Amino acid sequence: MQLGKIPALAHTDALFEEAVLGYERGYKLATHFYSAMSGITRRDAKRYAGVIEAGYLLDDMDVEIIADAVHVPAPLMKLIYKIKGPDHIALVTDAMRAAAMPEGPSVLGRLSDGLPVIVEDEVAKLMDRSAFAGSVATCDRLLRNYVYKAEVSLPEVIKMLSATPARILGIHNQKGSLQKGMDADILLLNKDLFVEMTMVEGEIRYQV
Repeated sequence: MQLGKIPALAHTDALFEEAVLGYERGYKLATHFYSAMSGITRRDAKRYAGVIEAGYLLDDMDVEIIADAVHVPAPLMKLIYKIKGPDHIALVTDAMRAAAMPEGPSVLGRLSDGLPVIVEDEVAKLMDRSAFAGSVATCDRLLRNYVYKAEVSLPEVIKMLSATPARILGIHNQKGSLQKGMDADILLLNKDLFVEMTMVEGEIRYQV
């Protein structure tokens, strides 16, 4: 953070001991928890813990979750919350251009030479359907997923979408909560938790 960068453990096959070494060197964030990230593995007949277990056992390790309920299904969303709590969870969309668009063909990356994908079942997949290719979630969908599918209280989910990410990014003195002197970034939801109005720095940008 001193150089404006946040070192993070991401898509990796590292063993637990390697993840701990990274943590000791400043890697305090696990990006896209569970996605292409090592868990318990067997090597030479022995079992080894991985980065997922490190994320759980290192109390100060923050974790990002693509909470579209596809990349990380509801039981795992519940488990992560139970172990890490809202102070160490940041909900992220990791969304590509197909977010909030109808299902069907799309492109991951540049339109000119990006990767063709197919959007179905609320996620982007490779054309042969062999793997996920990206998220198409929006933040309000993450919120609804954690409230309705993971059964976490609305205030705690909001914290995982606002105050905790702001703290991780080092901008918690201006964003992430509604207080005097903070940026007036406000989201108004209806009773079903769909967006009705957004405000950025006190200016309304969207309204139903």
